[in-house]
Amino acid sequence: MRVVVADPPAYTPPYDHALAAALVREGVDVRLLTSRFRFGDVPPAAGFALDDSLYGLAARLGGGRARLAGRALGHPRALAKLALADCDVLHLQWVAAPEADGWLLHARAPLVFTAHDLLPRRTARRTRSWRRLFGRFDRIVTHSERGRRALESFGVPAQKLRVIPHPAFHSEPPRADDGRTVLALGVIRPYKGLPDAVDAVLRVPDARLLVAGDPRMPLDGLRSTAGDRAQWRLGYLSERELAVALGEATVAVFPYRAELDQSGALLQAIGAGVPAVVYDVGGLGEIVGAFGAGRVVPPGDVDALSAALRELLDDADALAEARAGAAQARDALTWNRAASEHLALYEELL
Repeated sequence: MRVVVADPPAYTPPYDHALAAALVREGVDVRLLTSRFRFGDVPPAAGFALDDSLYGLAARLGGGRARLAGRALGHPRALAKLALADCDVLHLQWVAAPEADGWLLHARAPLVFTAHDLLPRRTARRTRSWRRLFGRFDRIVTHSERGRRALESFGVPAQKLRVIPHPAFHSEPPRADDGRTVLALGVIRPYKGLPDAVDAVLRVPDARLLVAGDPRMPLDGLRSTAGDRAQWRLGYLSERELAVALGEATVAVFPYRAELDQSGALLQAIGAGVPAVVYDVGGLGEIVGAFGAGRVVPPGDVDALSAALRELLDDADALAEARAGAAQARDALTWNRAASEHLALYEELL
């Protein structure tokens, strides 16, 4: 079977590469079609063909408005390349222009889409555009039962939907945990609730917050509020820097708003054996709750968030149980399992 995994805007290279490599281990001939990642190195292609030539003009123009203009100019060529892809299944991880792609996206092969963000934040109100776009796909993958129910309620036919949990990114970072460190990991955007993380940690005596990720929002006010109770490692983390941050974490915190299905940063933490405290949004609570890999609290409840962090930091037995739950989740949520489930989905279409 020949499968093209496509991430035109290169939003999630670690996920793309891990899935493509796992599909290769299942005997699939895989090509990853994407664009050049702007923020750092990407993993090597492990057994699959890599084509990162989409939006080449935008990559040369750098950032800001020039890059957006370059992407707009290159979008018809990118769509043409997708349409002409020689494969048995075309699996899109992201779309670059959902409003336009609902009209313009075509392919020779059956189309699969993974709804990492159920309705991406900047275009969520354009429901007609999203219904049109979802209608282009033969199958749509969500990472959680809650995500599946949300898209079915939105009008996506149940027969199109499949749940494939997001795998954990297994790692064994050197442990340098002081027992009081709360990690906020990942690209820093407004929906990720960093102000709640700061507030919650400040309520726990002797706890410190480690913020590790690339900021896409102003942080001056938060840094002033957190003072010396927080450490900031800002920018796109290299593999080594990510391992150091995970190794220092006692627990991780994810006070997200309800705007996504699953968090790759959460699966990085769990994959390193770090338990997490999460708001019960999207599929975050499903994973943490099912495996006992931390604590799940109501969305927006900073009191509950702080109490859960205090429990895990102050109670050695509770922390040990949560760490054991994270280890169980890491062992169960493998890329090989995800590849096998994707392969079964692809076979439905052939």
